[in-house]
Amino acid sequence: MQPALLDDDELGAWLHLLHSPGVGREAARRLLARFQSPQAAIAAPVEQLRECVDAPTALALATPPDGHARRLADTLAWRAAAPGRSLLLLGDATYPAPLLHSPDPPLLLYLQGDASLLHAPCLAVVGSRRPSAQGRDNAHRFAKVLAGQGWTIVSGLAAGVDGAAHEGALAAGGRTIAVVGTGVDRVYPPSHRNLAHRIAETGLLVSELCLGTPPLAPNFPQRNRIIAGLSRGTLVVEAALRSGSLITARLASEAGREVLAIPGSILAPQSAGCHALIRQGAALVDRKSVV
Repeated sequence: MQPALLDDDELGAWLHLLHSPGVGREAARRLLARFQSPQAAIAAPVEQLRECVDAPTALALATPPDGHARRLADTLAWRAAAPGRSLLLLGDATYPAPLLHSPDPPLLLYLQGDASLLHAPCLAVVGSRRPSAQGRDNAHRFAKVLAGQGWTIVSGLAAGVDGAAHEGALAAGGRTIAVVGTGVDRVYPPSHRNLAHRIAETGLLVSELCLGTPPLAPNFPQRNRIIAGLSRGTLVVEAALRSGSLITARLASEAGREVLAIPGSILAPQSAGCHALIRQGAALVDRKSVV
């Protein structure tokens, strides 16, 4: 199932809307609800736009945002340069139902790889960027077993547990989705370049960020909501109390999805987050859970 192909004008209107100063996801949703399409929104009189956004934002929408022509040209060139590259809109018939029914579904996604995986049974496997050797091994082993049982493993391509989870899924000959916190054409960390290429060949890379977006800290927590939203459940392998993985777990819980956690040593800071999740009701996972 491939997303509908956007023509140049429609894609240009979406990029105009989403990159206009002051237009975040909530404002874009209000504008789309009021005007039904990005084309209509960016063509609307300022007085009507003021029903949805403040005056500076309404005025900004009247002209293309800085860099618009280059952004559109780069996006069209990227899409045409290789098979498996597409853009998915919130209203597309192929938009994955689990993500659609999450609290904050993205309006536009950049995809590279097998888009049909968005409709496969998905399980998120996340955890520390600096796991213990045991945590890394657990991520690889659990992902390998789960992928072998038919689950598509979703993670964030980060160092540590994320990378081990993707590797485990691939080792099983299974499928994996990497939701990245950069443009889909960028790889972070750079050491995962080969891994990203392997995922693009047999799995799927996903981003809501425009092409060329570098690794900026605020984008990674936002990325986590997509990981949680795509998945029927989230397994936290190893996480400290201030880990971004706990954000993913919270978002999964808020979306009504199951949260699972692997316990560890009571002396290990990397396990404190998992223990907190278990105390809050997350399912405790051990080796027998996936055998």
